[in-house]
Formats: sequence, C-alpha cells, structure tokens
Amino acid sequence: MKRLEINNAKEMSVAIRNEIFRSEESRYDHRLHGLLLVSEGMSCYEAGNIFGEDPRTVERWVKRFNEKGFNALREGVRSGRHSRLTPQQMDQIGSDLRKNPGEFGYDQNLWDGKLLMHHIWEKFHVKIGVRTCQLIFHRLEFRRRKPRGIIAKGDPDEQYAFKKTL
Repeated sequence: MKRLEINNAKEMSVAIRNEIFRSEESRYDHRLHGLLLVSEGMSCYEAGNIFGEDPRTVERWVKRFNEKGFNALREGVRSGRHSRLTPQQMDQIGSDLRKNPGEFGYDQNLWDGKLLMHHIWEKFHVKIGVRTCQLIFHRLEFRRRKPRGIIAKGDPDEQYAFKKTL
C-alpha cells in the first residue's frame, strides 16, 4: 500500500493541534488517545512524542486516571489570578472612562493605559500595570481612540478633497 502524506505537513500539524485544543471535549479525547497508547504498551515518552506532549504530561494523565478514573481527564475549573479590583470598582472605572479625563483634572484629552493606571492608583490605591489597564479597556468594551496626525506643510484644501468621508 502506498504511504499517504499530508500536504504542508508542518503547517497542518500546528493547525490540527490548534483544533484539538479548541474545545474541552477534543482535549479530553486527546488525553484518552494518549492513555490508550500507554495501555497498549507504549511508554509515556513514545506517546508524548506522537501527540506532541511532554512525557511528564502523559505521566500526569496516567497518574490522574489511575487515581480518579475518566473524570480526572476532563477539564477542571481554571480560575486564574484574582482581580485586584472589585466588581464595584470596575463599574466605577467604566463610568469614569465614559467621561473626559479633563473632568478628573488630567491634562490629556483621551484615555490610555498609562493614564488609566494613574487614575486607578489615585482613586483606589491599587497598583496595576499598563498592559492590565489596556486589557481593562478591552474587557469593558472600550476602544482606544487616537487623533489623526496632520501632515506638515500639507494643503488643507487638497486634504479635504482627498478624504473618503466628507
């Protein structure tokens, strides 16, 4: 029988792995397949190599399965890091972001991560990084608006004629 090959195997391997990790059920099936290979006599190193997993990960699957059965292979709750801000503080930040920063005595006209970080410190005495503040914008469904640049020595009449929306 002729050996079959997948076109663009390296790219497709990444795409297949992404598809596996897309849902909880597919990750569960992925773990079951790894355990099946181990139960058929493969080592954790061999099974891990086939599935693109660290052998230690496969060992953990086997240990959890032996201790607690099939349910140990299902996805658990991933709580993540707790927020430093309470839900009430997040609501207050959301209402503050709807206002102009000048209303709070800031010199800027638009909110950005640095200004929000400063505002949160001033208002709640909670230290948060700039990147986290940018994620707060996203979580609260705000988008950052930046003023458009003005071309130096540009003719305003020609620029006006060139605009898409008048």
